[in-house]
Amino acid sequence: MLKTMKKLFSGDRVFYGRVLTLALPIALQSLITIGVNMLDTIMVGTLGEVELSATSLANQFINIYHIFCMGLGMGASVMVSRYWGMRESEPEKSAQALKKTICIMVRLTLGLALAFAIATIAIPGAIMGMYTTEKDIISLGIIYFRYSVITYFFLGLSLVCTIVLRSVGQVRMPLYVSMGAFCVNIAANYAFIFGKLGMPRMGIAGAALGTLIARVFEAGMICGYLFFKDKAIGFRIRHLGMKTGDLIGEYVRISIPVLVSDGILAIGNNTVAMVVGHLGVNFVAANAITSVTQQMSNVLTQGVAQAGAIVTGQTLGEGDREKALGQGYAFMGLGLALGLFAALVITVISGPVIGAYNVSEETAGVAGQLMEAIALIMIFQSTNSIMTKGVLRGGGDTKMLMLADNIFLWVLSIPLGLLAGFALHLPAFWIYTCLKFDQIAKTVWCVFRLRSGKWIKRISTGKQGGASA
Repeated sequence: MLKTMKKLFSGDRVFYGRVLTLALPIALQSLITIGVNMLDTIMVGTLGEVELSATSLANQFINIYHIFCMGLGMGASVMVSRYWGMRESEPEKSAQALKKTICIMVRLTLGLALAFAIATIAIPGAIMGMYTTEKDIISLGIIYFRYSVITYFFLGLSLVCTIVLRSVGQVRMPLYVSMGAFCVNIAANYAFIFGKLGMPRMGIAGAALGTLIARVFEAGMICGYLFFKDKAIGFRIRHLGMKTGDLIGEYVRISIPVLVSDGILAIGNNTVAMVVGHLGVNFVAANAITSVTQQMSNVLTQGVAQAGAIVTGQTLGEGDREKALGQGYAFMGLGLALGLFAALVITVISGPVIGAYNVSEETAGVAGQLMEAIALIMIFQSTNSIMTKGVLRGGGDTKMLMLADNIFLWVLSIPLGLLAGFALHLPAFWIYTCLKFDQIAKTVWCVFRLRSGKWIKRISTGKQGGASA
């Protein structure tokens, strides 16, 4: 045990420097995005708890698409990082494989956006009805959806293209674009929600329109850079028509389990949202308040997780298996340290954050209990996120991750949450802890999976040949 504990803290300063160089811009970009969401929530919250609840629940469905796109992007990132690491030993093969991977990813993203857009247009009431039975919330959610249909296409493209750029070490450009999108979103929301700057007062519809305008800006800048200016990858619009048959099998083997895992996980998380939605308006509003705080406290963890996938993939692309194994333990140590830090931050800021919202005393009390539960769960969530979404995924262990993610969620968290919320009627602290119990179970699983060394998988460059890890 002592020997394992020592492995959690590497003496390699170059390693930590490399991780921070990748993680900090990613974390800052996530912080900006979450900051926009938080200001959106505060702005909509001034309209009332019903409007706040409607926006929160409508975004739960949009978040399913978001997570699917993250699955597509992160699955492709496993391959892109590995091919990028091969560029010196097999330059021609790695360059072609990079372009083909991006081509497949973009095609799938656009197809997925079309499917979600059609569903949002056709059955908005049924979608909102999955989360709540409150008619006022459903009607406002339908209005929000009406202005969000086109958002899917721009959101998806900006997400997956950003992940590709990060995978080859280009983390600053997406950060700068997010800063610009932040300003655009705040200005547009202020104008359209409250009817400022000569614009009509649109309320909840203005929040959706402001988000759409920001997504158009973000996608235009990110995709414009990748498709027209970037020289490192060299992907251009014409490559969207290239033949990718020889890499489809490899993409399916590595990326599709990530998509399926994140997709089913998204559905599971939405099932959790449905549980929350049926616990009453106070619980829904309290959860909307605390979820933003949880995301803000988790941004550095997510940055390190994505850095873990990139560093692990590139290290294996260079052919150094032993180095990747050692880095895996160091990443787990980082996860534990960041989890403890996040728990401390949540404990300190919970009071001021809840006080910033115009909510009832009962809602504030529920939010306080949720903050306490989030602080506890964050210790485990940070550790396993860096391992599952970073190191193990970067090693190509996507099938096992797909199984572990969904078994722990569907067998443990959701049944325990239903039991705590509807059968035992436990306080909010215990309901949330039960709904997130999978985070504790996955942390334990990650320790054993890391020690086994079986998480490192081989990735090829297609029929023309490949390289072992």
